[in-house]
Amino acid sequence: MPSNTLVSIVVFAMLVFWAVGAYNRLVRQKNIIANAFGQIDVQLKRRYDLIPNLVETAKKYLQHEQSTLEAVIAARNQARSASDAVRSRPASAAAVTALGAAEQALDGSLVRLFAVAEAYPELKADQTIRELNEELTSTENKVGFARQAYNDAVLDYNNAQGQFPAVLIARLFGFVPSAMLRATESAAERAAVRIQL
Repeated sequence: MPSNTLVSIVVFAMLVFWAVGAYNRLVRQKNIIANAFGQIDVQLKRRYDLIPNLVETAKKYLQHEQSTLEAVIAARNQARSASDAVRSRPASAAAVTALGAAEQALDGSLVRLFAVAEAYPELKADQTIRELNEELTSTENKVGFARQAYNDAVLDYNNAQGQFPAVLIARLFGFVPSAMLRATESAAERAAVRIQL
């Protein structure tokens, strides 16, 4: 066998091994993103389950604030749907962005609910509301830690699929950048209102 043919075969084999390795690394990074979102998902489900209990307890005191309570439930349902969409496609930038927007709306409605609650001393004194408030705050702290792990995984994936020459494999096989899950702007506002409860 001529040496040129042998060199060509060796170079081709090296390229194939490199391509397989690059592809496998990208798949592994997407799986890490899915796992990291799974940790967020557990906490979001817990949060979504706490909100109806909070609203139901608040209904006893806030008969004149029905629109506020309905807004919280509507925002919770929208956020839950967005979370379900990310669960099925955890590396999808569009799904993650939609979840971020839905969570922002939910946080805004919770801020309004807690602001309204300030005007009702009986509601502020209710033990169930206090316990739900503490559980919600604890859950949101856990979401924050899980979000950091998710964002780290997204950063690693985006770096892996955006670097040359792996970007060639990424484009060839449809690996696209993912979006980070941002903290909502009203989270700090909500925490400040809750501290007063």
